Amino acid sequence: MINEVFMPALSSTMTEGKIVSWAKAAGDKVERGETIVVVESDKADMDVESFYEGYLAVITVPAGESAPVGAAIALIAETEAEIEAAKQQAASLSTGSSSSQPTVAAVGPTPAAEAVAVAATAPSGGSQAGNGRVVVSPRARKLAKELKVDLDSLKGSGPHGRIVAEDVEAAVGRAKPPAIATPAVVATPVVKPAPAPAAIPAAVPGQIVPMTTLQNAVVRNMVASLTVPTYHVGYTITTDGLDKLYKQIKAKGVTMTALLAKAVAVTLQKHPLLYASYTDQGIKYSGAINIAVAVAMDDGGLITPVLQNADQADLYSLSRAWKGLVERARAKQLQPEEYNSGTFTLSNLGMFGVDRFDAILPPGQGAILAIGAARPQVVATADGLLGVRQQMQVNLTCDHRIIYGAHAAAFLQDLAQLIETNAPSLTM
Repeated sequence: MINEVFMPALSSTMTEGKIVSWAKAAGDKVERGETIVVVESDKADMDVESFYEGYLAVITVPAGESAPVGAAIALIAETEAEIEAAKQQAASLSTGSSSSQPTVAAVGPTPAAEAVAVAATAPSGGSQAGNGRVVVSPRARKLAKELKVDLDSLKGSGPHGRIVAEDVEAAVGRAKPPAIATPAVVATPVVKPAPAPAAIPAAVPGQIVPMTTLQNAVVRNMVASLTVPTYHVGYTITTDGLDKLYKQIKAKGVTMTALLAKAVAVTLQKHPLLYASYTDQGIKYSGAINIAVAVAMDDGGLITPVLQNADQADLYSLSRAWKGLVERARAKQLQPEEYNSGTFTLSNLGMFGVDRFDAILPPGQGAILAIGAARPQVVATADGLLGVRQQMQVNLTCDHRIIYGAHAAAFLQDLAQLIETNAPSLTM
């Protein structure tokens, strides 16, 4: 039997993928569950595994090239004797591609091909792939082999029922407390304290530089955001207390990003509407406060790694998790649930000295907070005198279909009160 390897849908918005590299060469033996190719989706590089064993007979889409989701990118022969037949089939596919639609739905028992299930494919369905096999993240599959856990007995807790590493750990009693954000990836990577601006290729007059996969994904999301009626509410927050706290705990590995994310998450506990989202059926309230933070990528575009359950995690765990997320984001190794599960977003340009800006609302969320730089300002003090205070301007963008001005103002007022008068509570 000859099996077709299809370009998988690694995210709900992905329309095409780019082959980063092939882990196997034509003619190599392929084992079930073995990574055969690395595919660049909208925002990450993902390992694609085979559920069948055989020989990688033909690679139809080489590394560096792109293909639409559902297109055949390789053929796997069950036996060495079928390799030559697979090459002939590949030739017929290339000449008759206009009449054949290489989609999983079109593949059945009549053609001499069968879809190769992909472990990294979760967004398009439930906990099983189209051929009935359980959908498992590569890290979870590796961990299951080490711990001898039967994946068929597990129920996935990831997006759309996908089995993730935490499900495997829970099956053997090694589950981490839910308050720890992204526990399995907390490490000690060396990360710069402030992200560098995205690298821009040298401009050549008249030259058109193709956009990257990530940049194209940003374009689609931003265009989709234009259909949402939004408005902006600004607020000035005095940060002397927050700055003092940061100086005290910076040496312990706490980042300002984690500090701001924690303050926002704690405030959101009293404002569930601010991390809800609009649907055609009504307001969808989220069960978790997952703070997404915009990060500029060195090769262009941006991505929003997510600090999950940020209101429950302690500040030090958040900081360690954030460092790991940024490291993997820039290496394009984030799992989908680590960048598409945000329920509220922060965008911080204050590190670049920006005073104030408007952020565009991400699709599927109700609000995003733009944070400017803290600067010394002359203000009137409570005793009627003049004093100098550190102040920053924040600007909240809201979906007016579900969040009204009074809701936004109340949230910003509570956030300011927490930062100005009770910042030390963020470490508790």
